Amino acid sequence: MKKYLIPIFSLLLAVSCIDYNTDSGFGEEDQQQNPTENNAVRMWLTTQSKVYLDKELAIDYSNDYTDVTVRIDPSVKYQTIDGFGGTLTGSSAYLLMQMTAEARTQVLKDLFDPKTGAGLESIRIAIGASDFSMDLYTYCDKEGIENFAIPAIDKRDLLPVLKEILAINPNIKLMASPWSPPAWMKSSGKLNNGTLKGPEVYDDYATYFVKFIQAMKGEGITIDAITLQNEADFESGVHPSMKMTWQEQAEIIGKYIGPKFKAAGITSKILILDHNFDIYQYAINVLNDAVANPYIDGTAFHGYAGTPSAINAVKAAFPTKSIYETELSGGGWNTGTEMETMFYYVSDFLVPCIQNGSSNFMMFNIALNSQHGPVTPGGVFCEDCRGIVTIDDNDVKKELEYYILSHFSKVARTGAKMIGTSYTGTFPEGATATAFLNPDGSKGVIIVNESGNSLNLTIKDQETGKRVIYNIPTAAIASFILK
Repeated sequence: MKKYLIPIFSLLLAVSCIDYNTDSGFGEEDQQQNPTENNAVRMWLTTQSKVYLDKELAIDYSNDYTDVTVRIDPSVKYQTIDGFGGTLTGSSAYLLMQMTAEARTQVLKDLFDPKTGAGLESIRIAIGASDFSMDLYTYCDKEGIENFAIPAIDKRDLLPVLKEILAINPNIKLMASPWSPPAWMKSSGKLNNGTLKGPEVYDDYATYFVKFIQAMKGEGITIDAITLQNEADFESGVHPSMKMTWQEQAEIIGKYIGPKFKAAGITSKILILDHNFDIYQYAINVLNDAVANPYIDGTAFHGYAGTPSAINAVKAAFPTKSIYETELSGGGWNTGTEMETMFYYVSDFLVPCIQNGSSNFMMFNIALNSQHGPVTPGGVFCEDCRGIVTIDDNDVKKELEYYILSHFSKVARTGAKMIGTSYTGTFPEGATATAFLNPDGSKGVIIVNESGNSLNLTIKDQETGKRVIYNIPTAAIASFILK
């Protein structure tokens, strides 16, 4: 894992409201003091000096055209967005359930409410224990697949939190991944290390997924997608893990999981790899398997090695298959300035993932405590991982990752399409523009300005001809909703 860090200071977001400029005239300064969802344009801004949440910024409009125009074109559509979010690990669920009901509801609204909070809509959960769990367990610890059952620990923590989240935001997309199958299926005979014993357990392993999805459905929880194995090319001696070759993954999907899902009427997406960008060839090899390929929706990547350019290699080989980014943790290794860390995650990962074709972007733990845990009994793999929020009892701190994700989740809703962008004038190196068409017809635009200079630009909607002019400060991220 590459480690880039920063001391954390308080970040806030700013929301503003602006009126449109049109090609037939020039805009005037907006005088509104109470931004609402009905405003023609809403904006959130993060700068190096200060950022405000739910507080209007002073916006001045220019009576002149700017030298740089970002043109957004809804007629040019790319991938569908499945949301931004993180992993609700066992540790995250435990910390949330230890809060008072009032405090828990507030932090969940801050995270998932699309109107009053960040509006995160993509959650990954572990099928059993991960490296951040309160115990070592699977959904079938006793040998024999007939012994499958939802563990008491998940009934206590995970399920109540998931149900509360879904009540706040029913549009949440849920992805599920095992860090390890049951120990009796493995060569190691334990949750750490090892591989599957061999073809003699493939049928039971496939049935394990079927039973999990059906059990969640019985709880009113729909699993949108699964991966066969978290970090399939890695095994650990201190937390649940397992290595799975691409040949195994292809055979299990093509001969077992795919047919079983079809027979059971399960429509959950099957994603492959669920590991780092640098081993993208693993995904290509699985997709080249003619038997497995029809059952596979796409590839899931992690961001701990390699770069998002790997997405292009997979998309070039299999352009109709989806791409997902399913894990990247923040942590104590971020030692630069706050904006340096923001730009590291946004410019090096989030923006290129989306622009290269990923349907989502997920950080790791939704919540950890200030001691970077709790971690799974048996050993510490990540000593300084950080959650999207930090929870100590009922005290909550929104971490940098919260604001990084919010810049995208506030303006690119689930079901949005990434749309075309082009420029007039010289768009500076170090600046990027990403645009989306939301299901309600609004357009979301994210401008990242890492150019070293302020960026006075026009955003022009090619469909309507409407324009917004804004001077984006040096070292800033600005997100706009155009209605």
